[in-house]
Amino acid sequence: MDEFVEEIQQIDSQEEQQQIEETVALAEQEAQVEVPAEETVVETQSEDVESEDTGEISESADEEDEVQTSENLEDIEQKRSIMNNDAERHRRLRDELNAQTKEWKSKRDALNSKVRELVNEAGKCREERDSFNQKVRETKVLRDEWNQKVSALKDQISALRPERPSEDKNEVPVKQLKKQLQDLEYTQQTKSLGKDKENEIVKQISVIARQIDEREKTFEQSGEIKEVIQQLKEAKVEAEAAHRQVSEHAEAAQSSHDKMMKLYEEVDSLRKEADAAQAKFIECKQAADEEHKKHIEQIKSVHEIDKDASVLRNKKSATKKKKVDTESKKEAKEIFERFKAGEKLSTDNLMALQKSGYL
Repeated sequence: MDEFVEEIQQIDSQEEQQQIEETVALAEQEAQVEVPAEETVVETQSEDVESEDTGEISESADEEDEVQTSENLEDIEQKRSIMNNDAERHRRLRDELNAQTKEWKSKRDALNSKVRELVNEAGKCREERDSFNQKVRETKVLRDEWNQKVSALKDQISALRPERPSEDKNEVPVKQLKKQLQDLEYTQQTKSLGKDKENEIVKQISVIARQIDEREKTFEQSGEIKEVIQQLKEAKVEAEAAHRQVSEHAEAAQSSHDKMMKLYEEVDSLRKEADAAQAKFIECKQAADEEHKKHIEQIKSVHEIDKDASVLRNKKSATKKKKVDTESKKEAKEIFERFKAGEKLSTDNLMALQKSGYL
């Protein structure tokens, strides 16, 4: 390029006269053609006009095509913007629903974990209840055995107790005294009595109770009966202890049972909450999947539009390039005509001629 520029400068400064001579020689050669100069000029002008008309028609078509392409690009960009916004909206909804899905899953898992914990605790309560119930059954057997022994000892004592008083004593049998005491106590408790009558009954109760106590002590002092009575006392103690154990084990079993039932009620309530959380989890997940599907569909549509836009941009670029090339050629032609006319050209003019193929 530097050599070319240098050559151009030499032409501008040193060979202007030679260019004029060459131009004159070219004019003389054209004058030697048999066709009259005027006719040649006319034909040339006609060709030029036709060429210019064709160029103008082509340029007009290119301009119309460029305008149409621009309008199509605007429509596509607008459509792409709408689809892109729609895709973004579906993405945001998907992400929000996915976040809700995670929350419902976390809540469901926490509830199910609590349910398992309570079920295990209720199972322990069941085991405790069953263990206490087993102890109840065992202590009942023991209590019944001691009660049977107490009854047997009482029967033995009754058999040893004399049915009648001694002949040398005018005594009322203890059994009869106990019946009298019972009747008096019942009368005192159930009937409305005057003060004197009530005092009399209280006095009778005291006397009879003292007689029974004295007679019992006397009876218990005999050698054979004394040992049986001691056995009876011990049997009663054991029977009462066994009965207390039965009651204690029964209360513990009932407490464990009540706790177990309360836990199962809580488990049922938590399971309902867990089922509801599971339903919401499925609902949000399905909705998120649907939004994701719509998001992907819109993204694909955007990509398809991008392809169409790319084609139109390439077409627009090609049209613009063609227009520029046409204008460049037109400009170069004008410069060349000026060159032929002997006009001095600038460096930019000569470069334009070279770029257009005239040099």
